[in-house]
Amino acid sequence: MSDPYTTGRSPVRTPPGGWRGRFLHLGPSVVISGSIIGSGELVLTSSLGAAAGFTLLWWVLVACWSKSLVQAEFARYVVLSGDTYLRALNRIPGRLSLSGRRISWTLWFSILSFVPGLVGMGGILGGAGQALSLLFPGADSLLTTLALSLLTSAILYSGSYVRLERLMLAMVAAFTLATLASLVAMQFTPFHITWPDLSQGLQFRFPAEFLVLGLAVYGATGVNSAEISTYSYWCIEKGYASWVGSDLSDPDRARRARGWVRVLQLDVWITLGILTCATLPFYLLGAGVLHATGQNPQGLDTIAALSEMFTQTLGSGSLWLFGGAAFCILFSSAVAGFGGSARMLPDYLIEFGLLDRNHLHARRAWIRAFGVVAPVVGMAAYLLVRDPLVLLSIGALAGALLLPIQSGSTLWLQGHRLDPSDRPSAVARGSLWLTFLFQAVLAVLVIRYAVLG
Repeated sequence: MSDPYTTGRSPVRTPPGGWRGRFLHLGPSVVISGSIIGSGELVLTSSLGAAAGFTLLWWVLVACWSKSLVQAEFARYVVLSGDTYLRALNRIPGRLSLSGRRISWTLWFSILSFVPGLVGMGGILGGAGQALSLLFPGADSLLTTLALSLLTSAILYSGSYVRLERLMLAMVAAFTLATLASLVAMQFTPFHITWPDLSQGLQFRFPAEFLVLGLAVYGATGVNSAEISTYSYWCIEKGYASWVGSDLSDPDRARRARGWVRVLQLDVWITLGILTCATLPFYLLGAGVLHATGQNPQGLDTIAALSEMFTQTLGSGSLWLFGGAAFCILFSSAVAGFGGSARMLPDYLIEFGLLDRNHLHARRAWIRAFGVVAPVVGMAAYLLVRDPLVLLSIGALAGALLLPIQSGSTLWLQGHRLDPSDRPSAVARGSLWLTFLFQAVLAVLVIRYAVLG
């Protein structure tokens, strides 16, 4: 594959014509699933179920399903325009000066959410370390977290998309099967789910005492703001952008664009299917087991408390199964999340005029360097707080503030920067508007909580 960040964007490639061909060209969905189905599902979603019971099942479904459209449509813009995620944000009107360089306000806001995102990733590493200590009783969870941060740095230093893709595929399959098995087993225990339980969860009630945790779940569960951004980078590295071609006068370009967008959309909907199958079991297990037994996951015992979801349904011997599944979930999420952040850092430097866009070797060097450093920064955050739930909530709430900026930017970019033949249907655009308005209201609630408590 040619370098995905070259401005020439070649060579072009004819898109596959059938379902089988499209499946063979998928890949970003696997990588992003490693990040999507992780901390939000295992820790935040399960904790919400433990706190609220089945009451907020509808909210978890909304959190899963309402953001994939933004993921697909922003990725459409990136693939068809040749812009990276941050270059696209920097095209939004409303600019502030920095040393004579005018930068879009959306880029400044993105930076503000970047740091809390790293803090949240520290919570993911800490949770993975706690899961590993379940597998090896007596192992200090702080030492296992340190070891995992160093291992993550080593994996990201290799800079190999193919290796990362294979690693995520194995981990996604492992934890999805484990959680589904536990949910099925729960139906043969005193914690089994009844139709009244599900009916209660679909009544659109939202008790005020669960507002903060509920907002954090929305910010983290499903495709969050960080994953919307990093997905576009994985699409570039997969090759979708270069395969479309940038020459609008090319008579075959429109056909290629439609074909590769179909592949991208299939990739996104597969992501949605995977995350739904993995998210709902965590909430239902949290509501059916943890809420019933009064478990309250927090601090250094967060993962141990969550293990009750498996031990109460599959028996005490399933502690190993839970520990392995939790490790797969959280470690894959850490690798994918830090890997995506590493790909954004040189883009920030480029947009702020600190790195030449055409210096490809320097760009790769920055990606590798940040891939090494970022897990260590996350580890430091965990050492300071030592509570995965708190760290994850900080990252999730900051991410929730960025969601309406992403959906609003997508609307502006498609309307002003894409050729009319490349724009989505009226139905998709109307749905994107509704998503933007909904996310804007949630962002106001986050700000209100942050200011007033």
